Amino acid sequence: MSEQIKHECGIAMVRLLKPLEYYMSRYGTSTWGLNKLHLLMEKQHNRGQDGAGIAGIKFDPRPGMKYINRHRSNSNTPIADVFKAAYAEITQLVSDHPQRRNDVQFLKHNAGFAGELFMGHLRYGTFGKNNIQNLHPVIRANNWMTRNLVLAGNFNMTNVDELFEKLLDLGQYPVETSDTITILEKIGHFLDEENERLYDRFKNEGYSKREITGMIASSLDLPDILRRASSNWDGGYAIAGMFGHGDAFILRDPAGIRPAFYYQDEDVVVAASERPVIQTALNVDYKLVKEVEPGHALVISRDGKVSMQPILTPSKRQACSFERIYFSRGTDVDIYRERKMLGKLLTPSILGAVNHDLKHTVFSYIPNTAAVAYYGMVEELNNFCDGIKKELLLKDAANLTASGIDEIMKLKPRAEKVAVKDIKLRTFITQDNDREDLVAHVYDVTYGVVSPGVDNLVVIDDSIVRGTTLRRSIIRILDRLGPVKIVVASSAPQIRYPDCYGIDMTKLGDFIAFNAAIELLKETKQTHVINEVYRKCKEQEHLPKEQVVNYVKDIYRPFTATQISEKISRLVTPQDCKAKVQVVFQTIEDLHEAIPNHTGDWYFTGNYPTPGGNKVVNRSFINYIEGRNERAY
Repeated sequence: MSEQIKHECGIAMVRLLKPLEYYMSRYGTSTWGLNKLHLLMEKQHNRGQDGAGIAGIKFDPRPGMKYINRHRSNSNTPIADVFKAAYAEITQLVSDHPQRRNDVQFLKHNAGFAGELFMGHLRYGTFGKNNIQNLHPVIRANNWMTRNLVLAGNFNMTNVDELFEKLLDLGQYPVETSDTITILEKIGHFLDEENERLYDRFKNEGYSKREITGMIASSLDLPDILRRASSNWDGGYAIAGMFGHGDAFILRDPAGIRPAFYYQDEDVVVAASERPVIQTALNVDYKLVKEVEPGHALVISRDGKVSMQPILTPSKRQACSFERIYFSRGTDVDIYRERKMLGKLLTPSILGAVNHDLKHTVFSYIPNTAAVAYYGMVEELNNFCDGIKKELLLKDAANLTASGIDEIMKLKPRAEKVAVKDIKLRTFITQDNDREDLVAHVYDVTYGVVSPGVDNLVVIDDSIVRGTTLRRSIIRILDRLGPVKIVVASSAPQIRYPDCYGIDMTKLGDFIAFNAAIELLKETKQTHVINEVYRKCKEQEHLPKEQVVNYVKDIYRPFTATQISEKISRLVTPQDCKAKVQVVFQTIEDLHEAIPNHTGDWYFTGNYPTPGGNKVVNRSFINYIEGRNERAY
């Protein structure tokens, strides 16, 4: 994705299953659990660079001892900062008391992050300012250990207003309306209710208040708390939570929109947003890393029991396909294979765009995240060349000479590294015209690989959202090489609809595909379609989300995908561009062939996995027509 799109967040959890002395004896360190959390977060830095936070819980603390600790940072180096703070206390203790460096109980009682349960979060903000208060983990504090709740998640809820009203109905008065605080308070409410129910039960059975505290800790029905709290959530989520006494969970939405994985052995349970980071951190085979099932919670109780508990009825699985195309690390065994397949399946369209002229076409990619799709394209191009070679060899086999064979064997794709991103380029210029000129040079090109006035140039991208970087920067820079034609190939289909489940794509007016369709409606004198869609959206504005229909699909209905692609090609072509520009996109059918198990494609098709999605897309269209530059949820 050559344009910056903020997205997702990353979560990590580490639960030690044995006494701390065990890890000192086996691994030679008192910070083994913290070290693993650090590695899990470093390997997920792609999922969030706005901020980071960690929290830890100590089991069986002495009365008066702080047992929940947290560090958060929104600096330029947030992961380094939070772990520097966490390690600092331990390092200082060891320095002051070198004779007790192996005394894990001494460290536990005197250093904040020497404990048994850890949680981490990386933030890419899609809503709210990037201040410390908006960073996860968030804490709902209470003097009762079993009422403390620590929460971190990768989620967006589409019905925050509805959930906020539910809290008011419960008698609460939340101080914020964000989905983070709403979810925290919703779970917290039912956690309080469960504590009260158990307290009354044990009190009536004659137990003392001091006895009751421990009995509540061992009797909390965590799955039931989550079932009651999440009964009316609408969104995509993977939420990690810890209770003060040591119970922990990872909860995933019913459609499996947001990803969550875990690994368990005799020593530890770990969870994260991506599979390969667990493989790396624990050095385990990918087959041992499991998915948290959609609509389920991985529950880790204080006594060490681990179970997968049903919370909400799973719906049709619609896991986010953008995770596979772009967001997740390409080192995952399945994601790597899928991205290569995306490139392979796009190759026929690319060949058609250059009239199958391999001799006069240079193939490359932009940005680096498109490299795997590029490898798939090159592999398919080689297969295409092999087919031609075989045909030529068989056609005139009796008359072939060594030099003739050599000439045939020269046929192969001209694969080059053409575009290079200058990651060190920074600007503090605030005037738009001056700044735009500098930003336009974020990418540089390799000179001499394209024959001016002779060659075509193909660059594969993983997705095209706004098209502004293409028009203002990439195509202008590529045009300097003098190609006859520039083909930009997107391994993702046209992005037509806003996302509301964690990706920062909420405004229809930002999408080049939407703008192309609007322009086509105007050019073909079909503006009545725009007016009709607006009317239908306004009529649904106050309906329950379950009754809302996505009428924005009607904007695209009069045109084929090819017609919209042709219009996009014209929109991203700078006025002073000498080369002809063509943009080609992956088809929906080929997307599903390449990524069969992650069918969440609402940004391409408008088929939202939850009712709230239809309400969001309609609101986004209303905002566009009414000139409101704001989020649709």
